[in-house]
Amino acid sequence: MNEAWQENQYLAIKYLNETEKYPIIKLCNALNVARSAYYKWLRRTPSRRQQINKQVMEWIKQHYEETNGILGYRQMTITINREHEVHYNKKRIYRLMQLLHLKSVTRVKKKKYIPSMPEITAENVLNREFHADAPNEKWLTDVTEFKYYEGSVVKKLYLSAILDLYDRRIVAYKIGESNNNELVFSTFDEAVDLNPNAHPLFHSDRGFQYTSKVFRQKLVNAGMRQSMSRVGRCIDNGPMEGYWGILKSEMYYLRKFTSKVELTEAIEAYIAYYNTKRYQLRLHCMTPMEYHKAYAA
Repeated sequence: MNEAWQENQYLAIKYLNETEKYPIIKLCNALNVARSAYYKWLRRTPSRRQQINKQVMEWIKQHYEETNGILGYRQMTITINREHEVHYNKKRIYRLMQLLHLKSVTRVKKKKYIPSMPEITAENVLNREFHADAPNEKWLTDVTEFKYYEGSVVKKLYLSAILDLYDRRIVAYKIGESNNNELVFSTFDEAVDLNPNAHPLFHSDRGFQYTSKVFRQKLVNAGMRQSMSRVGRCIDNGPMEGYWGILKSEMYYLRKFTSKVELTEAIEAYIAYYNTKRYQLRLHCMTPMEYHKAYAA
């Protein structure tokens, strides 16, 4: 048995004894560790590496609790390195999270495709070219559904959002009780108001709002070119679908919402967190807004 593996066993015993109150004797027997060896380790003067691991484990527990367990080892690695100005690799964080019995609580839920009868359609101009060289070069959009419960009654909220492919920030969003034209149109109007000089390629699926003549005219008035996913090809709008997956697995699926206000506040809080505090590896470990501002700098 190598020293690192033995160290991991001792750390696991110590953690489970302190947090779960498992008896030392049972933990030692389960791991085939001599109690005398464990207590000798416990009384030793920790090495520099052991001291560092102890500190990192405290940080891991802190950020895990702060984010309600949504951070997996990759996101945790970025968060630890950014928040504490250190540089640890993901293998080390993975190993320490295993010792702490911590893992991401997120899960994935597939989206159902609902066909619509379009007034106007557009070609898939984006063509899965999900790279952009500057902000406001390519925008993606979609609407997703949430449910909340008032007693035994199931009610719904809808979130319309626009995502910038360059920095992956949410440019604008609206929450409403109906998946209608007003929800999508007001989202678009807000995005244009916030970015008056933006003329991006605008990509969506073939939802009825995006295939309407009114929406096409809005795009024309804003100087934007329209692009649409092919029928039944969700991957054509992959980054937008990916964002819904992140939002729902890290926020929505983790709890049961019992009021419109509660769900609305949770959605708004998560979007603020995502834009300003959620570090992304593809953005060189910056948040979307940090990456957005870095371009201007």
